[in-house]
Amino acid sequence: MKRLLSSLLVVVLVLMCSSCGNVFVRGAILTSTVNGVVSLVQLSNVPGNGGTTVLITFVTFLQTGTSSTIGFCGDQRSQFPLNQFVQTQFQSGQPCSSLVVVIVIRN
Repeated sequence: MKRLLSSLLVVVLVLMCSSCGNVFVRGAILTSTVNGVVSLVQLSNVPGNGGTTVLITFVTFLQTGTSSTIGFCGDQRSQFPLNQFVQTQFQSGQPCSSLVVVIVIRN
């Protein structure tokens, strides 16, 4: 009974506060960032769930002697010019990641 009353009190307080106009509820999209020189861009069809295929753009980034390859959903080849330094934010996912923003830094 105490738990029910406590829960009801919390709900009432939240509703009262939100009607004041000074309470904001925010959410955040968790993104990852990768930087580097684009060394390879490859478009591939990859098997997905239920026997479907998914179009994925694989991009290899080089930075300070290391490389990382990320698979982005769809045909994103135009976003990644070869031999250019790029900063990319994305949401990780399966089987591919969704682009949020791509910034090409020209020398």
